Amino acid sequence: MSRRNFHRCTEAERRHDLIEATLDCISEAGLPGATVRQIAIKAGVTAGLIRHYFDSKEMILQEAYKVVIARLTERAKLVSGTPEERLRAFILINLTEPVANSRSLSLWASFISRVGVDPALAAIHQEGYLSFRLSLEGLLGDFLAARGEAPDPARQRALAIAISGLLDGLWLEGCLAGELFEESELIAIAFSSIEALIGHPIGAPSAIEQDGE
Repeated sequence: MSRRNFHRCTEAERRHDLIEATLDCISEAGLPGATVRQIAIKAGVTAGLIRHYFDSKEMILQEAYKVVIARLTERAKLVSGTPEERLRAFILINLTEPVANSRSLSLWASFISRVGVDPALAAIHQEGYLSFRLSLEGLLGDFLAARGEAPDPARQRALAIAISGLLDGLWLEGCLAGELFEESELIAIAFSSIEALIGHPIGAPSAIEQDGE
């Protein structure tokens, strides 16, 4: 297990470094491997310093899960451009690096195994999912309005739920067995499936857009 370079910094930066060390431990050895001792070794600090910033192991795991959820969702919520460009970018971001890679999958799988039995993690998961879905509902509303459709919150909600499930499934397949698919095959499937759901063309992403993501 390699150590992180734990440098002199502000308290916020130090908490960030400790959370990153926690994520490294989880990625390498799962949640059981993220003991206070192992986190301290990874961060190059004492266990006492970790307890100074986090009251318990459960607290640092909760903060770490918030970071995982944010990295899986926040980047897609910050897209800009026309409604079509924003929706296209949102789809692409969720199926490409760094959202779709083996480390993201490892961290997600480690935490998801505890979500059903840990109320605090379940609350973090639910908050992240709802934030992601509401962002998608907004993108869909703007896109459909630009295509001349009247506002329909119920339709936007249903489409967002369906598209979120579709993206989750393709993300999982790509992370688990990406070598089984042709280059950009899952992206093409995502776009054609979503176009069928919403009843409008989105436009396939260009090679430049895919490289940019």
